Amino acid sequence: MDLDALRHGDFSKLGEAVTDWEQMTKKLADLQKDAETNLKAKADTAKWAGVNATVSREFITKTAAEFADAHTQADSITKILSDTHGELISYRTQLNAAITRGAQQNLTVVDTGEGTFTVTGNTRPDWASDPSGKTGATDQKAVADLRDEIQGILTKATQSDNSAAKVLRLLVDQAKYGFADASYSDRDEAAKAVAAAEKLAKMAKNPADMSLDDIKDFNRTMETYSGDSLFAEQFATRLGAKGTLQFWTEMTSAHAGARGSELETMKSLQNNLSLTLATASFSDSDAMQHWKKDLVGERNTNFRATNSFSPIGALGSQVISSLMREGQYDTEFLDDYRKTLFKADKVGGENNTDALWVKGYDALDLVFGDGNGRDPLEGLLEGLSHNPEAAVHAFDSKDDLNRLLATTAYTDRGPSLGHALEAAVTGVGLGDSMDAAPPHSETQVQIMANIMEAVAQSDGGSDLVGRGMGESFGHMAASYMPEISRAFGGPNSEAIFLSPSDSPEGLQRSDVARFLSATSSDPSGRAGIIYGESIYTGSLLDAHLSDPSLFDGSRDQVLHGIGRNAGIIEGIVGRSIADADIDKSVEAEKAYNDSLEDQGNFFNSVLSAGIGYGTAVLAPSGPAGAAYAGGGGFITGVAGMAVGRLLEGKELDGALDDAIYRNGQDLSRAQDSVNQQTQWSVQDALKRHHVNLPTDGTNTLIGNAVNEGWESSDDILRSNKKRPN
Repeated sequence: MDLDALRHGDFSKLGEAVTDWEQMTKKLADLQKDAETNLKAKADTAKWAGVNATVSREFITKTAAEFADAHTQADSITKILSDTHGELISYRTQLNAAITRGAQQNLTVVDTGEGTFTVTGNTRPDWASDPSGKTGATDQKAVADLRDEIQGILTKATQSDNSAAKVLRLLVDQAKYGFADASYSDRDEAAKAVAAAEKLAKMAKNPADMSLDDIKDFNRTMETYSGDSLFAEQFATRLGAKGTLQFWTEMTSAHAGARGSELETMKSLQNNLSLTLATASFSDSDAMQHWKKDLVGERNTNFRATNSFSPIGALGSQVISSLMREGQYDTEFLDDYRKTLFKADKVGGENNTDALWVKGYDALDLVFGDGNGRDPLEGLLEGLSHNPEAAVHAFDSKDDLNRLLATTAYTDRGPSLGHALEAAVTGVGLGDSMDAAPPHSETQVQIMANIMEAVAQSDGGSDLVGRGMGESFGHMAASYMPEISRAFGGPNSEAIFLSPSDSPEGLQRSDVARFLSATSSDPSGRAGIIYGESIYTGSLLDAHLSDPSLFDGSRDQVLHGIGRNAGIIEGIVGRSIADADIDKSVEAEKAYNDSLEDQGNFFNSVLSAGIGYGTAVLAPSGPAGAAYAGGGGFITGVAGMAVGRLLEGKELDGALDDAIYRNGQDLSRAQDSVNQQTQWSVQDALKRHHVNLPTDGTNTLIGNAVNEGWESSDDILRSNKKRPN
């Protein structure tokens, strides 16, 4: 920066720009609030159908998100501009003060252009009569001190100006259309993120020079900035697609067999690198677009560590997928990569898929922790599990779904596939915390129907449960309790079994019965069904007793319908366990009780966040929804109390040391458990909504309804699957 530019620069225009941006940010904050509380909130509770159920609702959701991003970007720009404006004025003040002090010492400062200047001492007019012989007003040290002071001020002003321009350009470049979601409190914060990315990318280009201490420092920085879009984009693009894959290849080779603290460091590094690259994938900068295209283009490249003695290392797709296990990657990028990988995976058919990826490519262990990363589908599927939209795209083809399910008999990808399927049909990413779970779309319900059909096949469909997908199937069943209940309730049951689903009657009763029966064989799957039924029952009771107008009939009819449904669902579970003669050892009982606790913690955390897992927790639209929400939220409602009883192992009335559901392998005790839990939930709902019904009469009504449903479950199973005599 030229001296005169800083000294005489008119920063009023920049100040006006800051004011304009401040006003714009405030307006966008109001628009964001209106979009979230008005536009999106109404869209979430509206009853959509046809094209509107997908196109319009998705458009509104994305539009609301754009307002949020617009406010975030405007806020960041405002703070960066304001910070820069304040700094430049401060540097101008410092410069003018230094020049004034120099003048008092008879020193002259002159701008010589192109960022240069001179400092000279003024010649004394009485030099000839000075006995000392000095001809100047000061010595060279004073000149040098002033020069250095001014140079320091100009250097800092230049850095402030240049870094502001740089981060503003990078910020705007992140989104080709719409707005970036990067948030910064000032210019320094953004500049530090970019500088950190430049430093780490430089280190990653020379991995052989990185000691374990260097890696720890590298990892700490990456952990700090993994969610920063500017940092992530700059790190990835400066390292390059091929460089990124080579870096991880070198790391896994150099630290193969890591133990103790070294292993923990490498696991953390893989996690943070995955999160960073996931963040980077959302950037629309030209450099990042090339990076994503180049990354997919390297899928068949043989990556070897520098010091490797083997001519065969790892395929690019194996390295890529090993870095997809954490973080949400951009949907378009996942779509592109998934299409190429699915096509390659088909070459192995169903029974030779594992050999396709493992044979000849076993020189590197690409994952620090479980597995070795040689099957790239595992990493891709874990990536899909964090992006429900991309997961839906992956499984909307029934052929692709069935082929992948079949390959689990010959690979270890079952758990990863379960996670991806769970995200696809529920709309909730693995480990995500959402403000509200979206209603199931027609596509999601169809995928769920296809999954149920596959599991329901008599020629080994139930075997899928034992391939690491049982827990996910249990979560999926819990999420689809409204649709499952409609399947059992039959025509005209919608008035009782409320559902925000776009296709509430999209499941086939026979497939549902066999799916629930098969999933029950897995302890976690069984626990998921039990929690899902308890939560949905509690939600229905809350809704109907808070708004009697939902059902044009008596309360007894509503309570009977809800109780009977609980008996059917849990009767299928209980009878399936009895039919299969599941091991009744102490170890098996402990495994199931542990699953009840683990799944209870899962569903409790979901409820505590005030959200529904899929639509398992139901907030009806209209007056019922308002009354329900106004009742204090889910965790304090009937659903929350039902989960609490299961978690604490509350004992059955009159049965000492016999907790509900804990003896799940005993058919009569299982029937007692669902009966007791449903009666308790009804009494909770009556008390919660101040409805005065006789306790004994209501308990008798519910008991009879549950028992009726329990008996019906026997007929449903007999008519839909082969059972032992």
